Amino acid sequence: MNNTIQYKGYVGSVEFSEDDGLFYGKVLGIRSLISYEGESAKELIDDFHGAVDDYLAMCEAEGKSPEVAYKGSFNVRISPELHKKLVIYATAHNMSLNSYVEDTLKKSSAALAVMRSKPGGAFSQNHPYRSTCPMNFPGRCSCLNYATFNMISYFV
Repeated sequence: MNNTIQYKGYVGSVEFSEDDGLFYGKVLGIRSLISYEGESAKELIDDFHGAVDDYLAMCEAEGKSPEVAYKGSFNVRISPELHKKLVIYATAHNMSLNSYVEDTLKKSSAALAVMRSKPGGAFSQNHPYRSTCPMNFPGRCSCLNYATFNMISYFV
């Protein structure tokens, strides 16, 4: 089961409330709260599309630019010692630290598994956080802890 849906560049979560017998979700990666719900998958998708369309129409009516999710920038907090090692490595390979991190993440098992969208991707077998990972779906894990672990453990 895929736990996200996409429309017009926006990614939304898919959750289910057993108590209410209702699917629900919200648009991810933006500050505005855009939520939707439905009693069936079709109703959820229709409400998601309607919520995104309403948000875009509201932004246009108010003369505001709609928020864009996942702009390509995020903060990673690491130790000063590891930061230094990574900068030295990147510099020695004629790369910026950002380029090195981006290249490493692109090649990570997690990124490749997400791109292939294959449940049970090979990286889940040795995932060091497999038992505690919050995204540990049956047979696979879709979080980036493993990629981060691999990237950092190379230098430690």
